[in-house]
Amino acid sequence: MYFDFDPAGATIWVFLATVIFLAALVYFGVHKKIGGALDARADNIRAELDEARRLREEAQALLASFQRKQKEAEEQADQIVQQARKDAEAMAAQSRADLAERLERRAAQAEAKIANAEAQAMAEVKSRAADMAVNAAEKILRSKMTPVEQGKLIKDGIAQMGKALN
Repeated sequence: MYFDFDPAGATIWVFLATVIFLAALVYFGVHKKIGGALDARADNIRAELDEARRLREEAQALLASFQRKQKEAEEQADQIVQQARKDAEAMAAQSRADLAERLERRAAQAEAKIANAEAQAMAEVKSRAADMAVNAAEKILRSKMTPVEQGKLIKDGIAQMGKALN
């Protein structure tokens, strides 16, 4: 490169203006301000990185906590389902036992009603047979017996009734 030091040339004046500008920058401490601004910027970036690292660690801890809670909730849900199954099985067994007991009770009631109806029917049949036998005996006795024989038969019947009732 060739420099022309001619005072009428523009090169020398540009050079001098550049040197004066740089000297003014140094004099006013612009380089320190730029360095301070860069240092402040670096400190801010460092602080933001530290904050980001801290937030990341908190997020990981929180994630681990939520995963633990989710696992505990799943285990608890499994326990609840197992307990519900056991309870349902116990209820079903109890229901079956109650149903069997009710059926047995109803069968016993039905058998008792049947036995009662049979006894009542037998009593009615016996009563009806006795009434018919008395009517038939009365008809026979009235037609074939004399009044003296009838009186004797009545006395004997009263005597036998007295013995039977005592």
